[in-house]
Amino acid sequence: MRKFLRHISVALMAALLLSACGFQLRGSGPQPELPFKTLFLGFPETSPLGVQLRRNLVAMGNVTVVPDRKDADAALEVLSESRDKQVLSLNSQGRVREFQLLYRLSLRVVDKQNRQLLAPTQIVIRRIQTYNENQVLAKEAEEASLFREMQSDLVQQVVRRISTIKPVA
Repeated sequence: MRKFLRHISVALMAALLLSACGFQLRGSGPQPELPFKTLFLGFPETSPLGVQLRRNLVAMGNVTVVPDRKDADAALEVLSESRDKQVLSLNSQGRVREFQLLYRLSLRVVDKQNRQLLAPTQIVIRRIQTYNENQVLAKEAEEASLFREMQSDLVQQVVRRISTIKPVA
């Protein structure tokens, strides 16, 4: 019985310390308020990044994503979007040992009068992937997984950048 009480008290103490440090899961706190009610996203309909960003904005609940630019208070314009893979290091036989994966997005936000709310901004996400030519299929799956993770990070950064926009008087 004493052992059980000791375990319970240790678990309660750990929970108390964890809650006292201010820890909270991402997305579990209050959502940032955007300075506009409607937003047009300048992504193609089939863009995976655009689809995920649209879902995140709709889930926030304080902005409506509209399909027509004329109906929007603000428009997010995509200036460029690219994925890149660069050789980072080679082994002694001259074979690839590591790749650097890059996901770049350049964007800006303008209002109905085409005034710039967010200046052209480039967001770059980098990941390093080790490579082994004996595990080609596994490494291709790992690369695809890393790009999906990078896309999620990119969406979060875009939402944070949009939420810092100050309303125009």
